[in-house]
Amino acid sequence: MLLADDHGAIRAGLGLILGNAEGIEVIGEAADGATAVRQARAFKPDAVLVDVRMPGTEGATAAHEVIAEGLAEVLVLTTFDLDEYVHAALRAGEAGFLLKSVEAPRLIEAVKLVAAGEGVLAPQVTRKLITAFAQSAEKPATMPAGDLAGREREVLACLGAGLANAGIGARLRIGETAVKTHVSRVLAKLVLRSRVQVTILAQETGVPVSDGRTVLRAKP
Repeated sequence: MLLADDHGAIRAGLGLILGNAEGIEVIGEAADGATAVRQARAFKPDAVLVDVRMPGTEGATAAHEVIAEGLAEVLVLTTFDLDEYVHAALRAGEAGFLLKSVEAPRLIEAVKLVAAGEGVLAPQVTRKLITAFAQSAEKPATMPAGDLAGREREVLACLGAGLANAGIGARLRIGETAVKTHVSRVLAKLVLRSRVQVTILAQETGVPVSDGRTVLRAKP
């Protein structure tokens, strides 16, 4: 786990919470985005926790570089009053978004989920994320989703309901390995980078099926 925040006291607090959590090891800290990217390249962490606004190379930019290079999953901490950062983060494909006011148990859980390749959305910001995605997405409101198989459509619906892999597996009565495979296929067919993006898209759109072809259409 790599921590990136320009406030030393916040980094210390995060390090104390996460460093004492079972199954999490903090292997580096960064006070700016550029340092975060360099350390991600050097340490190859499972996940990077990034403050969205930092001096120099901002958190959203650093996150984009980390994701583009496949260095780690990224979990963003934000006060969520800065739409321009939200848009950039969505385009980058972050694995999760949490408010800085998040309680320690939820933060620990989110870090573990993101490190495992799952997506995390703070309930307080889901609607704003949906709005931001709808306004800033590079895709049109109506688009072919590829030929999603029946199970893939079910997984898409589960993602829209905000279920993690374990929850999807329980609902569909399949193993978590199969869930991960289906999620990867859904992402590939929708040409999306992260579970967060596909979750937002699933919540904002319907998934009607006609003549074996799946199409996502914006809700009226």
